[in-house]
Amino acid sequence: MGLTVLNVQVGNPSNPKKLKELEFLVDSGAVHSVVSVSVLRELKIKPVKKEEFRLANGERIVRKKGFAFFKYGERIGGADVIFGEKGDSVLLGALTLEALGLSLDPLRRELKELPMMLAVTSTSTPKN
Repeated sequence: MGLTVLNVQVGNPSNPKKLKELEFLVDSGAVHSVVSVSVLRELKIKPVKKEEFRLANGERIVRKKGFAFFKYGERIGGADVIFGEKGDSVLLGALTLEALGLSLDPLRRELKELPMMLAVTSTSTPKN
């Protein structure tokens, strides 16, 4: 199977005009996106908590987590971001893809547009 990579811009939600473009590995098995600590510091994104993660080999690690603004073409969204440390890959996770209105077809390794659904209460009277 091939890898899917995307060039996506990342920024601080409080200053979304200052963006840094990075090459992300799209990981359909990752929930959160991972960006290096140095890039997130440069963008003045601050961690809000620490979270424990389990690696594929069973090892447990702790990483800081914050919030970031993501832009891909005309698509924009906000999502959690993990503060990647030395040896961590730059990943684009499922929550960020969803925030951008996209999903990854894991067999074809192609991006697909998500249908945007909104649940609202109807204010009109149904016709009989």
